[in-house]
Amino acid sequence: MFAELAGLAQAQLGLYPTLPGPELAAAAREAVGVLDLVAAGVRVERSWSADGLDGEELSWSVGFGPRTHAYLLKPAGADGPLPGVVALHCHAGMKWAGKEKIADGPEGPSPEVRRLRDEIYGGRAFAGELARRGFAVLAHDVFVWGSRRFPLELPDGPLSEADRYDRAAKEHEHVVAKQCAALGTSFTGVVAGEDLAAAAYLRSRPDVGLVGCAGLSGGGARAALLGAFDPEMSAVVVTAMTSTFREMLAAHVPLHTWMFWPPGLPRLGDWPDLVAARAPRPLMVQYAMRDRLFPEDGMRRAHTIIGDRYAQAPDAYEAVFADVPHSFDVPMQERAFDWLGAHLKG
Repeated sequence: MFAELAGLAQAQLGLYPTLPGPELAAAAREAVGVLDLVAAGVRVERSWSADGLDGEELSWSVGFGPRTHAYLLKPAGADGPLPGVVALHCHAGMKWAGKEKIADGPEGPSPEVRRLRDEIYGGRAFAGELARRGFAVLAHDVFVWGSRRFPLELPDGPLSEADRYDRAAKEHEHVVAKQCAALGTSFTGVVAGEDLAAAAYLRSRPDVGLVGCAGLSGGGARAALLGAFDPEMSAVVVTAMTSTFREMLAAHVPLHTWMFWPPGLPRLGDWPDLVAARAPRPLMVQYAMRDRLFPEDGMRRAHTIIGDRYAQAPDAYEAVFADVPHSFDVPMQERAFDWLGAHLKG
């Protein structure tokens, strides 16, 4: 059924055209309903020093819902402008926690977060590891995660409160997506708006210079959207979140968040077209070649599309093909950190 529907849609709607990058980014931003948000009333909730880092827990308002909380991490004693990175937490079916998946506060990780890190981050809080290498790293909660989560009725059972919340939140995401659509925006558009506000805040700090971003999986989707929609984003790392849509139809669609299916995008271009819409500005895409969430042919076709978009600036696009399952493991992190340093520390 879906194969026949795909054929009709392609014939009648002209899916996946090849628009120029700036035109595609502008049209996609309009199609997904990206909200113009600002991180207002920023305040420092607490600060600490531990494990070679100085940390601040910040909070701000984007104009609706509970205040966004974020961690700002820097090398201990750093006093000059540092290159900045917006570290974007993943989806991973875990909405109880947001920033804590990739960054430690003074309390350290919960058992649920530690379990997740062991599964997909090589056991590390990558935002802290990046900060130790001379960066100012901002890790913030985004719409429906962590401090921005919805109050939900939790199912009974022997699981922890966090795990029970995540079960309830899984069934709630489609409600969020419908509500956003009814308001003329989308789940993608709200998340992108909050990330754009966070990036603008980080750039506004006098202790921060050039700013890039990086994320795994759902965080990789967020990084791709920031790269496309923020002309001041100097370098972008998208990890384990790049494939063509057309190769994912049917078998892989159920595996992904609504955030990965921006409304209207297929009539403007394919997902890798949007990832590469920032060309010729620096882009790293890391492909996990044993990723069950993406077909190999879709990843390789995405690489070809992105390479074509970067034909006039081939050195600005770096592709990493890692023989790993869905993850941002330590070798992938280290390669991304070195690449970010090369593009942000100059």
